[in-house]
Amino acid sequence: MIKKQSKLIAFFRFIPLLVCAVCSLIQECHADWPQFRGLNSAGIGSGLPPVEFSADQNRLWKVDVGAGHSSPCIVGPHLFVTSYDEPKKTLEVICLEKTSGKLVWKNEIQVKQFEKGHPSFNPASSTPTSDGERVVAYFGSYGLVCYDVTGKLVWEIKMPVTKSFGGNATSPAIVGDRVILYRGNYVDHFLLAVNKRTGEEDWRVAQEEEFTGEMACTACPIVAGDQVIIHSARSIQAYQLKNGSKAWEMKCATTGTSTPVLVGEEVLVAAWNKMGEPSLRPEFPSFDKLLVEHDRNDDGFINRGEFPELWIFHRPEGMEAPMNGAKIRFDRADQNKDSKLSANEWSRQLKGIEKFRENYQTHGILAIPLKSEGMLGVDQIRTLETQGISEVPSPVSDGKYLYFVKNGGVLSGLEIATGKRVYRKRTGGKGTHYASPLIAGDRIYCTAGDGKISVISTGANPEVLAINDLEEDVFATPAIVDGVIYVRTHSALFAFGEEVER
Repeated sequence: MIKKQSKLIAFFRFIPLLVCAVCSLIQECHADWPQFRGLNSAGIGSGLPPVEFSADQNRLWKVDVGAGHSSPCIVGPHLFVTSYDEPKKTLEVICLEKTSGKLVWKNEIQVKQFEKGHPSFNPASSTPTSDGERVVAYFGSYGLVCYDVTGKLVWEIKMPVTKSFGGNATSPAIVGDRVILYRGNYVDHFLLAVNKRTGEEDWRVAQEEEFTGEMACTACPIVAGDQVIIHSARSIQAYQLKNGSKAWEMKCATTGTSTPVLVGEEVLVAAWNKMGEPSLRPEFPSFDKLLVEHDRNDDGFINRGEFPELWIFHRPEGMEAPMNGAKIRFDRADQNKDSKLSANEWSRQLKGIEKFRENYQTHGILAIPLKSEGMLGVDQIRTLETQGISEVPSPVSDGKYLYFVKNGGVLSGLEIATGKRVYRKRTGGKGTHYASPLIAGDRIYCTAGDGKISVISTGANPEVLAINDLEEDVFATPAIVDGVIYVRTHSALFAFGEEVER
C-alpha cells in the first residue's frame, strides 16, 4: 500500500513537469510574432528556418506588398504588414494568409502629406502589433489605427504629422489591455497608453528631454513585470503600466534607436550616439600636412578649391550609410572671409571642433537592474562594452551571450555575466545595417542592408554557416515563426522554409 501511495505521489509530482513540457512544446510549435521582433521584442524565433535560402531555394511564397520598411507581424493564421502608395497619397495596412501569402484584406488611409525623414526612411516604417483579435498600426503621417482581424475599423487616434530629421519609425506594442506607443519628434514627445478595445486614453506622459535633430526615438516598448520600459531620447526609462508613474530613469548618451532586451534581472540596451567612440571621430591633419598635401599653388594658404573633404563625424569605410556624417565647412573655417585658410584659422577651427566633440559622452552596451528606483547613476549599472555598438539594429540574447551587429557587418558577442567580449567577427554582410539580428535555435540570422542574410552559429566560437543573397535591399527586420523566416525586401515579402508538406 505504501509503495502504491509513493508511486501515486511521484506521478502527481510529475504531472506539473509534464504540463510545462507540453505547454513549452505547444508554444514552440505554434508561436506568434505579435510586434516588432516578436514576443516582447526579444528577437527569438520558433522552429528552425533553413540555413540556405534564396529566390530559387527553399522559397515557400513571394508576394508584392508595396513600399515599406515595416516588419511582418504574425498572429495565428494571419500576417500583417504596412505599406504606402506615394502617387495615391495613401497608407496601407495589409493582412495576408501566413501559410500562402494570399491577400485577406487591405485597408487604405488617405493622407494630406507624408512625414519626411532620413533618405533611408519610409512612411511605412513602423511595425504593426496584434493580439489575435485586433491589429494596431502606427503612422507618423496619421496616428494610431485599430482593425479587427476581418479588416473592420475599430478605432483610430489621429495625430499631427511628425517632424524630425530621421523620421518617426517607432512601433507600438499591445500589453495586456493597453496599446503602448512612444512618440518622439519636434511636434510632440510623449509615452502613451490607450485602451486596446476602445482607443480611449488611459494615461500619457509628456517627455521632458528636448527633442533634437540627432534623436531617432525608434525603439519599441518592452515589458518587465508591471512596468513598461522605453529606450527614449538620451535615457532609458521605466513606467508603471497601471498609471504611467515613473519607476526609474537612466540618463545616457543615446539617440534612442534600438529596442532593449531582457536577460535575467537586467535590461540590456545598445546606447549609441554619433560621436560615442573614437572610430566615429576622425583625426584631423595639422596645417603643415594640409599644405604639403593640398597647397597646389604653394602660397602657404589653403583656398576653397584646395580644401579636402574632412569629417567632424564619420562612419569608417565599409560602414557607410546615406548622409554618412558631418563635414567641416570651408566658409566656417575661413573666419576672416578672404577665401583662404591660414594656420591660425585652422588652429581655431580645430579647437572649436574638439570643444564641440567634448559635449558627447561615450556610448555603450548598458545593463540596468530591473529592480531599480528613481534616477540612476553610472555606479548603479554595468557598462559591458563601448566599442562596435549598433547604430540601429537591436541586440539579441540566448541567455548567456548578447549579440549585436554594426554597419559593415561586424558582429560582437559578449558574455553577459562577466561583460567580457568573447568575439568580434565579420558576418559577410557589408555596408549599412538597419535590420536587427534574430535567433532561432542555435543560429543567428543577421541581415545586411544590401540583402545578404548571414546565418551564424551562437556561442563563443561562431561559424558563418551560410550567406544568402536576396539581391535587393532589406531594411526591415525579418520574422521567424514555426521554422519559416519572413523577409521583406524593398519590393516584396518572402517566406522561406524547408520545402516539406506542412
